Amino acid sequence: MRGCNFSGADFNNRDLTGANLSGANLRGADLSGATFPDANLTGANLTGANLRDAYLEFADLAGANLTDANLTGADLTGADLTGADLSGTTFKDADLGGVDLRGANLAGATFERAYLRRANLRGATFARVYLVGADLAGADLAAADLRYANLAGTNLCEADLTGADLTGADLTGANLTDANLTDANLSNTKQVLTIFNGRCRN
Repeated sequence: MRGCNFSGADFNNRDLTGANLSGANLRGADLSGATFPDANLTGANLTGANLRDAYLEFADLAGANLTDANLTGADLTGADLTGADLSGTTFKDADLGGVDLRGANLAGATFERAYLRRANLRGATFARVYLVGADLAGADLAAADLRYANLAGTNLCEADLTGADLTGADLTGANLTDANLTDANLSNTKQVLTIFNGRCRN
């Protein structure tokens, strides 16, 4: 299936374990509930695809285009999303624990209540991203672009924000206990009820 054209195809609830879909065109495809563990989706075009509740554990999505895709409730534990275009993508209630998002473009994406513990987000672009209620405990956000991101109620306990740019970000009610803020830019951030010396949630 490598490089094939599946634009608009219906893969609802299909088992695609270990499938090689590298470079495939899955633009606007229905992949809701599909099972993709260990699948190869490098460089695939998933623009506007429906991946709601899909299972993508340890899938390789490096360099993939997921612009405006819907990954609500999806499981991407340990997935490789390095250099992927995730602008405008919805990750509401998704599990992204331990994912690698280094160098990914996340501008305008939604991560409401998403689980991103220990995720590698070093150098990722989060400008104006919606992260309300997300769990980023222990995540690597060094040198990340978080300008004007909405981080209200976010758990950033023990996160590494070294050199991150949080200009104008909303940190209302966020928990930054034991976070590394060395050389981070916090200018014009909203810090109402922000916690810097509290307790970390399990």
